[in-house]
Amino acid sequence: MAQDSDRRSSLEASGLEASGASGDSSRSWVHASAAASAAAISDLAADSAALDAVAAAADALAEVLRRGGRVLAVGNGGSCAQAAHFAEELSGRYRDNRAALGAIACTDASHLTCTANDFGYEAVFERWVRGLAREGDGLVALTTSGNSANVVAALGAAREIGMTSVGLLGGTGGACLPHCDHVLIAPGAGSDRIQEAHTLAIRLLVEGIARALFPELY
Repeated sequence: MAQDSDRRSSLEASGLEASGASGDSSRSWVHASAAASAAAISDLAADSAALDAVAAAADALAEVLRRGGRVLAVGNGGSCAQAAHFAEELSGRYRDNRAALGAIACTDASHLTCTANDFGYEAVFERWVRGLAREGDGLVALTTSGNSANVVAALGAAREIGMTSVGLLGGTGGACLPHCDHVLIAPGAGSDRIQEAHTLAIRLLVEGIARALFPELY
């Protein structure tokens, strides 16, 4: 109890607790931010060309998996978490039980830190792709700027190997754009809004793959 009292006193002294209990005007930011997020999703949902591109990418990745290949996924920071989310919904499940699909995201801390230490951070995804991928496999690359050097390097390696590459990008597509077979450039002015659009794209990719490979579920 004494610790709780000390904590409250500390918050009050800093003004943090009071700010949370103030009037509605101080909370207008949350409405504005939610509206901006909804707008980014709505912009993507209203873009027929972008949705067609996602559907085409899903068909291409489904073909990779149909032939017995695997799909790798890479990204930095929040995009790394999204890459893992994408992969687990293929290797695990999305909505319904069905056969596991070969998908893996580059989230191995030992590989990342070893490669960054020995070769530099720009090499972490490229070496992972070269070590695991084979001709005919797929790569999903996420970057909100389109210019992450390690993602660009991974896409370059994928092209050399003969993989099908899908880029979930932002901005103008950046340096990643010419290395991708299929591209979605998400709407949004900042990385937060772009990542929110990427989350929708990931779900659409997974659903498209499932529909192509397991039509009986739909």
